[in-house]
Amino acid sequence: MKNTIFKFGFYGFLLSLGLFLGGILVGDNLGLSEAEIIGYLTIVASLIFVFFGIKHFRDNINNGIVSFGKAVGIGLGIAVFAAAGVAIADFIYTTVINPNFFEEYEAAMRAKGNTEEIPDWGSGFTALVMFMTVLIIGLIISLISALILQRKTT
Repeated sequence: MKNTIFKFGFYGFLLSLGLFLGGILVGDNLGLSEAEIIGYLTIVASLIFVFFGIKHFRDNINNGIVSFGKAVGIGLGIAVFAAAGVAIADFIYTTVINPNFFEEYEAAMRAKGNTEEIPDWGSGFTALVMFMTVLIIGLIISLISALILQRKTT
């Protein structure tokens, strides 16, 4: 089980890190709404390894059997890796690639008419928020994958 989590988790980590940074660099001229859509597509794409990891474990490691609980556990383990990739990419973006991101974001929100105080969270906090966001989406994908792939007998 651990090998499956590490193998497919590493794939998810690499894909999330690569797609997130690639999307940032390629979509530099996009607006915030378009960038948000690309970000969520990146998250879902990197979490595709949740499904394939559970399926691999069931079919190749565990003789065609996987319980719902074990499948969810495998899926969440893989999702942690993908979440780490997105969080690291987000931190790199807001500290190295675009250290003015928070000022630009605040200006964009003000231009849209937002008059509320926008908190200054910092790069570490936003990376943590991204980690948790990916993990929550990963839980949903893990639950769906576990429902689809669970098999008690061969």
